[in-house]
Amino acid sequence: LLLPLLPAASAEPQLRFRPPAEAPVRLFTEPELARYDGHQEGQPIYLAVKGVVFDVTSGKEFYGKGAPYNALAGKDSTRGVAKMSLDPADLTHDTTGLTEEELKSLDDIFNNIYKAKYPIVGYTSRRILNEDGSPNLDFKPEDQPHFSIKDEF
Repeated sequence: LLLPLLPAASAEPQLRFRPPAEAPVRLFTEPELARYDGHQEGQPIYLAVKGVVFDVTSGKEFYGKGAPYNALAGKDSTRGVAKMSLDPADLTHDTTGLTEEELKSLDDIFNNIYKAKYPIVGYTSRRILNEDGSPNLDFKPEDQPHFSIKDEF
């Protein structure tokens, strides 16, 4: 009786699942996010829209130091993106009072530009923490104004 030759079993089973090589997603406070504003050479450039932090380093010509959209970098610029504004008063997470047209524009830019082009590296702590830094136990992404977590991961 002949048995087919089988590869020798290794001492450790092979894993079929391989964890992603990317850095894990993290929470950013405002001062932490501000460090990634494109002004330090060799440092990644991050910007947040709708509380989602994107690595926009590959768009350095747009978001780097002296670039046309550098004002958006290093902060949650949701309102500015919605209004297509670089006015310092609009460079905030606050969407209060935006028109339906601005909210639609925000969704389009968020989905078709940022989520389509740039990796998500984290979230702003404002999305899930209270002002004192404690966890917001009532936080539900679906309850946040004009925010959808669907397809984010």
